[in-house]
Amino acid sequence: MKKLLIEEELRNNPYPGRGIIIGRTPDGKKAVTAYFIMGRSENSRNRIFVEDGEGIRTQAYDESKLVDPSLIIYAPVRVLGNKTIVTNGDQTDTIYEGMDKQMTFEQSLRSREFEPDAPNYTPRISGIMHIGNGTYNYAMSILKSNNGSPDSCCRYTFAYENPAPGEGHFIHTYLCDGNPLPSFEGEPKLISVPDDMEAFTDLLWNSLNEENKVSLFVRCIDIETGKYETKIVNKNQ
Repeated sequence: MKKLLIEEELRNNPYPGRGIIIGRTPDGKKAVTAYFIMGRSENSRNRIFVEDGEGIRTQAYDESKLVDPSLIIYAPVRVLGNKTIVTNGDQTDTIYEGMDKQMTFEQSLRSREFEPDAPNYTPRISGIMHIGNGTYNYAMSILKSNNGSPDSCCRYTFAYENPAPGEGHFIHTYLCDGNPLPSFEGEPKLISVPDDMEAFTDLLWNSLNEENKVSLFVRCIDIETGKYETKIVNKNQ
């Protein structure tokens, strides 16, 4: 698979929707994840990321303008022991609760499907990072409608054991802008991941469409110690 430049993927797509990146730094010492949200409506753009324990949650920037919280207010990131969960919806809680009961990542998501936001039927994208005893692996999931039909759900899980240094994978909800919005297709995109977290955060934020970007979360986790560093960027300040 050709390794892509994340900045080109983002700059060439004005509306990838919500996106998850998971990978490993070139020195092999840190696990990296990023999650961003975008919006076209006033309700979707009226959000910020805030820290919530070891994870984050979305929050209305202006509570008086919040119309429908059902698909926009959720916890994108939660931590369960040595596992970090990253998703684009409230399936974060589904995965957390399932894995807390000894279910697998894939089993936990069996009770969920794409979002009920006709006619888009936005895919649910999810990631799980597992770090323990100096080892690191991750998996990504996409639950999507059958070519825009809500009658069946297509389920895809991609697992990456001992990921290579300097590499990561990127999934997002939409192929591009449109009406209805076309769902992401194919397997997660292989991308390069740098060492410098600050520079990576700036690169991602500056590459997202200025009009549509809303918030960005980036985290680096030390594979040996489990200690992490988090960056959050919100357009609404």
